[in-house]
Amino acid sequence: MMPVVEKTTQITSMIFLILIGATLFSLVFRAFGGDDMVNRALTNLPGGTNGAVLAVMLAIFLLGFVMDAFEIIFVVVPIVAPALLKMPGVDPVWLGILIAMNLQTSYMHPPLGPTLFYLRGVAPPEITTRHIYLGIIPFVLIQLFALAVLWFVPGLATALPHALYGR
Repeated sequence: MMPVVEKTTQITSMIFLILIGATLFSLVFRAFGGDDMVNRALTNLPGGTNGAVLAVMLAIFLLGFVMDAFEIIFVVVPIVAPALLKMPGVDPVWLGILIAMNLQTSYMHPPLGPTLFYLRGVAPPEITTRHIYLGIIPFVLIQLFALAVLWFVPGLATALPHALYGR
Protein backbone atom coordinates (compact mmCIF):
# COMPACT_ATOMS: atom_id res chain seq x y z
CA MET A 1 0.00 0.00 0.00
CA MET A 2 2.83 2.39 0.81
CA PRO A 3 4.29 2.50 -2.75
CA VAL A 4 0.83 3.38 -4.11
CA VAL A 5 0.44 6.19 -1.57
CA GLU A 6 3.92 7.53 -2.39
CA LYS A 7 3.31 7.46 -6.16
CA THR A 8 -0.12 9.12 -5.76
CA THR A 9 1.39 11.83 -3.57
CA GLN A 10 4.20 12.39 -6.08
CA ILE A 11 1.84 12.72 -9.06
CA THR A 12 -0.57 14.95 -7.15
CA SER A 13 2.31 17.18 -6.05
CA MET A 14 3.55 17.51 -9.63
CA ILE A 15 0.08 18.50 -10.82
CA PHE A 16 -0.27 21.12 -8.10
CA LEU A 17 3.21 22.49 -8.87
CA ILE A 18 2.18 22.91 -12.50
CA LEU A 19 -1.00 24.71 -11.44
CA ILE A 20 0.91 26.95 -9.03
CA GLY A 21 3.44 27.74 -11.76
CA ALA A 22 0.69 28.61 -14.23
CA THR A 23 -0.99 30.85 -11.67
CA LEU A 24 2.30 32.59 -10.87
CA PHE A 25 2.92 33.12 -14.58
CA SER A 26 -0.48 34.76 -14.95
CA LEU A 27 0.08 36.96 -11.91
CA VAL A 28 3.51 38.11 -13.09
CA PHE A 29 2.14 38.71 -16.58
CA ARG A 30 -0.60 40.89 -15.12
CA ALA A 31 1.79 42.70 -12.76
CA PHE A 32 3.94 43.80 -15.70
CA GLY A 33 0.97 45.21 -17.61
CA GLY A 34 0.29 42.22 -19.80
CA ASP A 35 -3.46 42.67 -19.35
CA ASP A 36 -3.29 46.12 -20.91
CA MET A 37 -1.19 44.84 -23.79
CA VAL A 38 -3.62 41.97 -24.49
CA ASN A 39 -6.58 44.34 -24.17
CA ARG A 40 -5.04 46.76 -26.70
CA ALA A 41 -4.12 43.92 -29.06
CA LEU A 42 -7.61 42.43 -29.00
CA THR A 43 -9.31 45.81 -29.26
CA ASN A 44 -7.23 46.74 -32.31
CA LEU A 45 -8.07 43.57 -34.23
CA PRO A 46 -10.23 44.02 -37.31
CA GLY A 47 -13.83 43.05 -36.76
CA GLY A 48 -14.16 44.56 -33.30
CA THR A 49 -15.56 42.28 -30.63
CA ASN A 50 -16.34 39.46 -33.07
CA GLY A 51 -12.83 39.59 -34.50
CA ALA A 52 -11.29 39.46 -31.02
CA VAL A 53 -13.43 36.52 -29.86
CA LEU A 54 -12.76 34.68 -33.12
CA ALA A 55 -8.99 35.27 -32.79
CA VAL A 56 -9.01 33.94 -29.22
CA MET A 57 -11.09 30.90 -30.22
CA LEU A 58 -8.69 30.15 -33.08
CA ALA A 59 -5.69 30.55 -30.75
CA ILE A 60 -7.24 28.21 -28.18
CA PHE A 61 -8.02 25.65 -30.90
CA LEU A 62 -4.45 25.79 -32.20
CA LEU A 63 -2.99 25.64 -28.68
CA GLY A 64 -5.01 22.46 -28.18
CA PHE A 65 -2.62 20.77 -30.60
CA VAL A 66 0.35 21.30 -28.27
CA MET A 67 -1.09 22.00 -24.81
CA ASP A 68 -3.42 20.14 -22.51
CA ALA A 69 -6.83 21.70 -21.86
CA PHE A 70 -6.01 22.34 -18.19
CA GLU A 71 -2.84 24.20 -19.14
CA ILE A 72 -4.86 26.37 -21.50
CA ILE A 73 -7.43 27.01 -18.78
CA PHE A 74 -4.82 28.04 -16.24
CA VAL A 75 -2.46 29.99 -18.54
CA VAL A 76 -4.39 31.39 -21.51
CA VAL A 77 -7.92 31.97 -20.22
CA PRO A 78 -6.91 34.25 -17.30
CA ILE A 79 -4.98 36.40 -19.78
CA VAL A 80 -7.60 36.77 -22.53
CA ALA A 81 -10.93 36.43 -20.70
CA PRO A 82 -10.77 39.75 -18.78
CA ALA A 83 -9.98 41.62 -21.99
CA LEU A 84 -12.83 39.92 -23.86
CA LEU A 85 -15.31 40.49 -21.05
CA LYS A 86 -14.60 44.24 -21.15
CA MET A 87 -15.72 44.35 -24.78
CA PRO A 88 -19.30 45.30 -25.60
CA GLY A 89 -21.79 42.49 -26.17
CA VAL A 90 -19.75 39.64 -24.68
CA ASP A 91 -21.86 37.60 -22.28
CA PRO A 92 -19.68 35.79 -19.71
CA VAL A 93 -21.81 32.64 -19.82
CA TRP A 94 -21.69 32.51 -23.62
CA LEU A 95 -17.92 33.09 -23.63
CA GLY A 96 -17.36 30.40 -21.00
CA ILE A 97 -19.43 27.83 -22.89
CA LEU A 98 -17.72 28.76 -26.16
CA ILE A 99 -14.27 28.28 -24.60
CA ALA A 100 -15.32 25.01 -22.93
CA MET A 101 -16.66 23.60 -26.20
CA ASN A 102 -13.51 24.71 -27.99
CA LEU A 103 -11.39 22.96 -25.37
CA GLN A 104 -13.43 19.79 -25.85
CA THR A 105 -12.03 19.51 -29.35
CA SER A 106 -8.50 19.40 -27.94
CA TYR A 107 -9.40 16.10 -26.30
CA MET A 108 -10.05 14.67 -29.76
CA HIS A 109 -7.50 16.07 -32.15
CA PRO A 110 -3.90 14.94 -32.54
CA PRO A 111 -1.20 14.94 -31.38
CA LEU A 112 -2.13 15.37 -27.70
CA GLY A 113 -5.77 14.31 -27.72
CA PRO A 114 -6.08 11.92 -24.78
CA THR A 115 -9.13 10.32 -26.36
CA LEU A 116 -6.93 9.14 -29.21
CA PHE A 117 -4.55 7.44 -26.79
CA TYR A 118 -7.44 5.74 -25.01
CA LEU A 119 -8.72 4.49 -28.35
CA ARG A 120 -5.25 3.31 -29.33
CA GLY A 121 -5.06 1.34 -26.10
CA VAL A 122 -8.32 -0.54 -26.61
CA ALA A 123 -8.33 -0.87 -30.41
CA PRO A 124 -7.44 -4.20 -31.99
CA PRO A 125 -4.00 -4.43 -33.61
CA GLU A 126 -5.40 -4.18 -37.16
CA ILE A 127 -6.68 -0.65 -36.38
CA THR A 128 -3.72 1.67 -36.84
CA THR A 129 -3.14 5.10 -35.35
CA ARG A 130 -3.74 6.51 -38.82
CA HIS A 131 -7.20 4.90 -38.86
CA ILE A 132 -7.97 6.52 -35.51
CA TYR A 133 -6.74 9.94 -36.66
CA LEU A 134 -8.85 9.75 -39.81
CA GLY A 135 -11.82 8.47 -37.83
CA ILE A 136 -11.96 11.48 -35.52
CA ILE A 137 -12.21 14.00 -38.36
CA PRO A 138 -16.04 13.87 -38.50
CA PHE A 139 -16.26 14.32 -34.73
CA VAL A 140 -13.96 17.35 -34.76
CA LEU A 141 -16.04 18.78 -37.61
CA ILE A 142 -19.21 18.21 -35.59
CA GLN A 143 -17.62 20.07 -32.65
CA LEU A 144 -16.65 22.95 -34.93
CA PHE A 145 -20.16 23.03 -36.39
CA ALA A 146 -21.62 23.15 -32.86
CA LEU A 147 -19.25 26.04 -32.07
CA ALA A 148 -20.47 27.88 -35.16
CA VAL A 149 -24.10 27.31 -34.17
CA LEU A 150 -23.38 28.60 -30.66
CA TRP A 151 -21.63 31.61 -32.19
CA PHE A 152 -24.68 32.56 -34.22
CA VAL A 153 -27.30 31.50 -31.63
CA PRO A 154 -25.85 32.57 -28.25
CA GLY A 155 -29.24 31.96 -26.64
CA LEU A 156 -28.43 28.24 -26.63
CA ALA A 157 -25.87 28.93 -23.90
CA THR A 158 -27.55 31.82 -22.12
CA ALA A 159 -31.29 30.97 -22.13
CA LEU A 160 -31.29 28.63 -19.13
CA PRO A 161 -29.07 30.80 -16.86
CA HIS A 162 -31.14 33.86 -17.77
CA ALA A 163 -34.37 31.97 -17.04
CA LEU A 164 -33.06 30.66 -13.71
CA TYR A 165 -31.32 33.78 -12.46
CA GLY A 166 -33.24 36.49 -14.30
CA ARG A 167 -30.26 38.33 -15.74
